[in-house]
Amino acid sequence: MSNYPWLTTLWLLPVIGAGLVLVLPAAQRTLARSVAFTVALATLVLAVVLAVRFEPGGDQYQFVESHEWIPAFGAGYTLGLDGIAIVLVLLTAALVPILVLAGWHDDREVGGGKRVTHTYMALTLLVEAMVLVSFLSLDILLFYVFFEAMLIPMYFLIGGFGPRGGDLALRQQRSRAAVKFLLYNLFGGLVMLAAVIGLYVLTARESLGPDGTGSFDLRVVVAAANSGQLGATPAVLNALFLGFMFAFAVKAPLWPLHTWLPDAAVAATPSSAVLMMAIVDKVGTFGMLRYCLTLFPDSAGTYAPLVITLAVVGIVYGAVVAIGQTDVMRLIAYTSISHFGFIILGIFAMTSQAQTGATLYMVNHGISTAALFLVAGFLVSRRGTRVIADYGGVQKVAPILAGSFFIAGLATLSLPGLAPFVSEFLVLVGTFSRYQVAAVVASSALVLAALYVLWLYQRMMTGPVTKDNERIHDLVPRELAVVVPLIAALIFLGVYPKPVLDFINPAVSQTLTTIGRQDPEPAVPAVTEAGPATSHGGTHK
Repeated sequence: MSNYPWLTTLWLLPVIGAGLVLVLPAAQRTLARSVAFTVALATLVLAVVLAVRFEPGGDQYQFVESHEWIPAFGAGYTLGLDGIAIVLVLLTAALVPILVLAGWHDDREVGGGKRVTHTYMALTLLVEAMVLVSFLSLDILLFYVFFEAMLIPMYFLIGGFGPRGGDLALRQQRSRAAVKFLLYNLFGGLVMLAAVIGLYVLTARESLGPDGTGSFDLRVVVAAANSGQLGATPAVLNALFLGFMFAFAVKAPLWPLHTWLPDAAVAATPSSAVLMMAIVDKVGTFGMLRYCLTLFPDSAGTYAPLVITLAVVGIVYGAVVAIGQTDVMRLIAYTSISHFGFIILGIFAMTSQAQTGATLYMVNHGISTAALFLVAGFLVSRRGTRVIADYGGVQKVAPILAGSFFIAGLATLSLPGLAPFVSEFLVLVGTFSRYQVAAVVASSALVLAALYVLWLYQRMMTGPVTKDNERIHDLVPRELAVVVPLIAALIFLGVYPKPVLDFINPAVSQTLTTIGRQDPEPAVPAVTEAGPATSHGGTHK
């Protein structure tokens, strides 16, 4: 079984599931949902099996599959897992069955067509498959193809399905948000395509591929880039870096390229919005780690101060704008812009603590955002409005819903004992060792987060029960099955993050070694029994 194509099976399962759902009779809506949920669970089981078989201290890339794809261009069907990819694969595989369950009746939101349920579930599974290929790919061209392809099913999920209300204005709003999402990300992808072609030209000039061609093999190109074999001038490498970085910054999203996110998050159903923010957008931050840093280490160092500045602006901007929102779903969307700023800050601080924290943040943000957005979605579906002022006293009529919202909100503000605190702390500590001002300014978001979360809870959940809120009922068993695993994960990873860090730490160390980066020396020499140590290992006499 050592030669079994585990990774191909992993991403093909959702594709096969999508096909099965689409061929079911139109009247079998419940069966379509059940098949999608079963396939998503099977994908999760396989992802867990891979995680158990993965050896954190072993080869950098494991379960590698390599086959010819387009030999004339040195492109191959090459897949592999490292410690960073495995945790994101687990996040994706764990969230999708939860989102299928949470969106069990989302197809009813649009009415119309007999096969709406089938289409909705199939699109969700297709997005999962394409995201998985992006995380698994070790071929730059293969990654690019699926990086772009995932936009299509996501576009239809945003534009074709949305919150309750079928009037013309809402349909137009969904359509505009979907088009804005697609255009922003397609433009970023086109810029990246130019960079991919430029990088291939460099590899072809050096005959890095088989038979003297160029190569898209990530391992080959990274080795050449870090040994100076690409033979390109710094200006050319900088341009290629910016091409990759622009596409990832749009998808992540990084301020000021973020404006598509709040509109898309509000227009989509809660499940589709979480699929986008917690899973699809992680491909952007993952790409920064795997491609921008390792392919262009010198350029990444050159532009690190600029990227960090934009990340810090995004952190503060997202938190400040969230405070002023009157729409609960838009408020949560802006918090994600702030959180993505923390992830990007950790990546480009280029210290072991910061990058470990950034990778862990990708996982923790996915869980906390899913919990908060889905609970808010359950509430909005009961009341029929996203306006914060329309709520009040919800904790009296739906205490479990209010309690779940409170815990998810506390996780969003990174309360100690909940998962995001660990990752945010690591990012700030790791950043402070190299960029003190950036870390201090970013820390202000902790206060701002407490303000927007606690004020939101106070307005919506506390006080007397306001008009029309008395009919709000508590979470039903299906919704509890969605919320309980997410809350449990937030608590478990907040108390004991070691299982995830065991995957991440060796991979981050390998990345920093590859790009030739070391953690800064401590400003204060360590004290030993023989006296304070000098920076080069000796002792003062």
